[in-house]
Amino acid sequence: MNFKPQITVITEETRRAAAYSYGKNTPHKSIASTTYKEVKKNIKRHLEANIEDTVSVSRSKRGCWGEWFEIWQMIGGFPVIIRQGWM
Repeated sequence: MNFKPQITVITEETRRAAAYSYGKNTPHKSIASTTYKEVKKNIKRHLEANIEDTVSVSRSKRGCWGEWFEIWQMIGGFPVIIRQGWM
């Protein structure tokens, strides 16, 4: 079970689209990345664009079964993992 990392964000654009869809869509947007290195490179940009304080990342870990999650937040101007674990 190996899948690409996904970042879940809520932006003004996704919130507006969900509001006008009459309950058919959620305000969340999942962004697939090719590698975890790409996630770490772009996480600050996603945190700044996100309406909420945190961004969720789900991914698989090499040599392990299951889905790993990370909750990222900006602390002192730098993106930091505040919670992580297996789903």
